[in-house]
Amino acid sequence: MNNIFTLQVFVILIALIIGFLFGRHRRTKVENRGEAAIRKLLTKYFTGASYHLLNNITLPFEDGTTQIDHILISQYGIFVIETKHYSGWIFADATHQTWTQVIYHFKQKFQNPLRQNFKHLAAVRKELDFIPPENIHSLVVFTGNAEFRTKRPLGVFDIKELMTHIGQFSTEVMSENRLQFCVGRLECHRKIISGKTDAEHLAYLNRMHGDAN
Repeated sequence: MNNIFTLQVFVILIALIIGFLFGRHRRTKVENRGEAAIRKLLTKYFTGASYHLLNNITLPFEDGTTQIDHILISQYGIFVIETKHYSGWIFADATHQTWTQVIYHFKQKFQNPLRQNFKHLAAVRKELDFIPPENIHSLVVFTGNAEFRTKRPLGVFDIKELMTHIGQFSTEVMSENRLQFCVGRLECHRKIISGKTDAEHLAYLNRMHGDAN
């Protein structure tokens, strides 16, 4: 009897581990799909010498690193963009540390992306300390079919709104040469994209938050 019980517990544990790993892998693929969609649209609508897009940038910051989905550098400002690809209902508050996603009564908390992107913003401002901070903007975009069930905080957009918002910036705040200098500075200081880079970043997130979101 004890052997049967032990076997059942073992099978349940294995199933939970497999489910967790599969869910984590699926979440990563979904998030990457959202990032790919934003990258494609930014590349399509913001072209020419006045714009330069950097994707998947890992920068050193404080005692670790921070990983940024997109940085659109333009003569009209610099846009630090955090992409979230979610479905279901979203309950959000700009002042809370976490937000909640609900799908068929299943609740999952995730890090407040505004706070998450504030760190990204700080890292970019540190690297580009010669650019006035008011010209470096934090934007969060939701690319899935999620529905906000609370008032959507300022600075959070859907895809169409994101493109419209960036397009409204039409006053030149830097020269083309200065834009290229910004690109060079970030390219010089970014960490090379590799398995080691991801491992270092995940280890840092685990130290800070206990979860690699």
